[in-house]
Amino acid sequence: MTGASAMEETPSTTAREEDLAAELLRRAEAEHRLAYEARSAPTAHVRHRIAQCRTDNALALEKIVARHGWPTAALVAEPASTAALVILLHSSDLGFQLSCRDLIAEAVADGGCPAVHHAYIADHCAVELGQPQFYGTRIDPRTLFPYPVRHPESVDERRHDVGLGPLAEHLRAVRRGLRAAGGL
Repeated sequence: MTGASAMEETPSTTAREEDLAAELLRRAEAEHRLAYEARSAPTAHVRHRIAQCRTDNALALEKIVARHGWPTAALVAEPASTAALVILLHSSDLGFQLSCRDLIAEAVADGGCPAVHHAYIADHCAVELGQPQFYGTRIDPRTLFPYPVRHPESVDERRHDVGLGPLAEHLRAVRRGLRAAGGL
């Protein structure tokens, strides 16, 4: 490959990365709008639309990961990488989530993703597997307490290491938010 050929690839690579980022952001925003609509007017039709949106988003993310690997912050910028994480967390395919958890762990180790991304998917997978979570990011909606946490005496240290605040503060904020929304 000549020097000129390599230079010609750079703009198209950037355009592809921008398109990828735009798709991830668009998909996450579409689901967010549907979730807001469901809170305002919870109907079976809206729940079905959310389920279909999540299925479509997960399939699109699977294709993206197959082609490009995990969409890291280094590849698509942090907002789009976070959107990919949200899509992943709402996927119903635990096998895909586990595979991506490992890709995200590698990306964090390489500096391509914020550590908090791994905290969320690691906890999600642990809870889905019936295992204690590490960071306390998953809250049981029935009790408003975290699902079981591995070594709870050191959870705040682990949370701090990935950029999360203390668990007790997070729980207070969740409960305040629910009270303000009329959920408690």
